[in-house]
Amino acid sequence: MSPRTADRLSTEYALLGFLAAGARHGYDIYQELSDPGGLWLVWRIKQSQLYALLARLEERGYLTATLAPQGGRPPRKLYQRTRSGREAYLAWVKAPVEHGRQFRLDLLTKLFFARREGADTVALLLEGQRLACERWLRDLQAAVDETEEGESYQRLVRQYRAGQVQAMIDWLDTCRDELTPPAVIR
Repeated sequence: MSPRTADRLSTEYALLGFLAAGARHGYDIYQELSDPGGLWLVWRIKQSQLYALLARLEERGYLTATLAPQGGRPPRKLYQRTRSGREAYLAWVKAPVEHGRQFRLDLLTKLFFARREGADTVALLLEGQRLACERWLRDLQAAVDETEEGESYQRLVRQYRAGQVQAMIDWLDTCRDELTPPAVIR
């Protein structure tokens, strides 16, 4: 799957998260998405793009839409998740991102919604992502170690990437400490 396709799918799954509490109008979803203290910190889409994505989710069977009358104005669509939409959303929100380049947008988006699902979902996401990052770091460190003499640029790039992944791991630990309750010792 191309990164562009992955970004689109992540955005679509995120829109399903806005419908967790029940049916909503597209404009209501856009208003919440536009909250400067919420997901707007991470990603932004145009209102027209939001409606196109909602239509695509409806075509896939992840949403149903009913028309809600508005008096003298045209009716508005009221969107609601289907069972398959809820299942797809929950699978997405709990799964770690697969590549470091997806970390900033996708993981922060997943974390936004995982918090709404509860501490168990947050813990599952963070632990899964930490394990994925540890694998990335091992692979990068092996690549650094295998770099031939005279390939200083390659070594520096790989060290830079390893440093980024280590920073991700450190940040995930901070998230775990702030967002998940401590284990009860008996």
